[in-house]
Amino acid sequence: MSHLLSIKNLCVSFFSNGKENEVIHNISYHLGENEILGIVGESGSGKSVSSLAILGLLPKKISKITSGNIVFESKDLTQLSSKSFQKIRGKKIAMIFQEPMSSLNPSMTCGKQIEEILLQHTTLTKKEIKTETIRLFEKVKLPEPERVFKSYPHEISGGQKQRVMIAMAIACKPQILIADEPTTALDVTVQNDIISLLKELQLETKMSVIFITHDLSLISQIANRIIVMYKGEIVEQNTVNTIFKSPEHSYTKALITSRPSLKTRLKKLPTIDDVMNNSISKDIITLEMRKQEHEKIYSKAPLLEIINLDKTYVSKSGWFTKPKYFKAVDNVSFKLYEGETLGLVGESGCGKSTLGNALLLLDKPSSGSVLFKGKDITKLSPSEIKMLRKDIQIIFQDPYSSLNPRLTIGKAIMEPMEVHKLYKNTAERKNKVIEILNRVGLNESYFNRYPHEFSGGQRQRIGIARTVALQPKLIVCDESVSALDISVQAQVLNLLNELKEKYGFTYIFISHDLAVVKYMSDQLLVMNKGRIEEIDDADIIYASPKKEYTKKLINAIPKGL
Repeated sequence: MSHLLSIKNLCVSFFSNGKENEVIHNISYHLGENEILGIVGESGSGKSVSSLAILGLLPKKISKITSGNIVFESKDLTQLSSKSFQKIRGKKIAMIFQEPMSSLNPSMTCGKQIEEILLQHTTLTKKEIKTETIRLFEKVKLPEPERVFKSYPHEISGGQKQRVMIAMAIACKPQILIADEPTTALDVTVQNDIISLLKELQLETKMSVIFITHDLSLISQIANRIIVMYKGEIVEQNTVNTIFKSPEHSYTKALITSRPSLKTRLKKLPTIDDVMNNSISKDIITLEMRKQEHEKIYSKAPLLEIINLDKTYVSKSGWFTKPKYFKAVDNVSFKLYEGETLGLVGESGCGKSTLGNALLLLDKPSSGSVLFKGKDITKLSPSEIKMLRKDIQIIFQDPYSSLNPRLTIGKAIMEPMEVHKLYKNTAERKNKVIEILNRVGLNESYFNRYPHEFSGGQRQRIGIARTVALQPKLIVCDESVSALDISVQAQVLNLLNELKEKYGFTYIFISHDLAVVKYMSDQLLVMNKGRIEEIDDADIIYASPKKEYTKKLINAIPKGL
């Protein structure tokens, strides 16, 4: 197989306060023609930085390639000017980015954004460009392509935004597609569709794909070969089969071990450090232990009771058109008990985040009741709602847009403590923040740094630290581990369970990752098109789902090899 792309002895450094910090250390690999290459590693391992280097997208003033070559079509890309790169970028080498919200232009409709790239790189007429855009939207399985064409990014769900990004990347039929965590924001069934779609496109166009992810079991479904990166180095590269059946490096073994099992429930998930130091805890939560815990939880009065909750959105597109009504949450009722973790799953757009926001009164319900400690919080005054905010908190899905870019992370975590007058003074609050940072796997040195200085996974841990700082009674975790690599995910899930035990937290755990939800949850609530499809003990639903929809979700979980 001839090499389409060759990376030789690549080193990349970042500069801060006059100091040089090398983040990519002498890596070499190749991409063959008609090949899907998987790059796996945890957050901060250098997998995204090395791929940005290929496209000449490294931030200009603070980073540079210090040595090495990137050869494509006999050209060394490290020597190209910005103008020359414009002819390659998008047309010959395209990229799907990790965070669709910050990669799409909020002031342009989704259709216009695809049209723009076709206008630049093709000779199609305006009419043909619109037809091609709709066809691309259909190809990436977007529901109602005509509606998405006219919609702005904020008007569609996270999963749908990611599919728009994929449509944009494949628009010009590139020779190489770099997919950086392209399914992170997607539910398992859509993730399955996207993986199948990328495989189909790859077969049809013979393009080569670099597929970057933190999920090893996912990569086994798509890649031919795998490169494992750790701390800016390549520690292992081999075929998918060899990596899974006989991994050589302890880090690769750790990535395989850290994912929650669907069969047994460990008390503590193994992290990278645990595996590398050979200190994995084998303690499991038995059915008997789980039963006793549930008897204790469900003997009390519910902490939260939702009765016939509805959330309807009204859209009006013009003066003389009839308003359209869309029920995002449709007649939902359930109870949540103190110390319980309720898992909330369903496909993108099923209403699970809308339900979470309605419970938090971030988006007031259209009708129905939300009883918190027996009191209907939908009837509270603004000042009473402000007081309630301390007791009911949320960990958001998108860590970047939920942090203020102008505040250091120390200040960001201290801010809610000050608002709710927790602790005696600033010094005491600062000590508490440092203690919380340590608990979420960060340390004191991060206190005075800004959100843009962190990787996606690190930012998510900061969001969790900010929420935990108030020691609320109820925490809504909205896809709060979806941006995390597997080892950090294990660390954060352990942390959430530890905090639950220590402070008696109650969680509503919203996620599209069913393996994670099963591991975390006592009860499981499956949502579909705004309604409750099924609700029961998490283990019972996984062992014998009653509804076809639930079976489809469970069958779509990536199982590895």
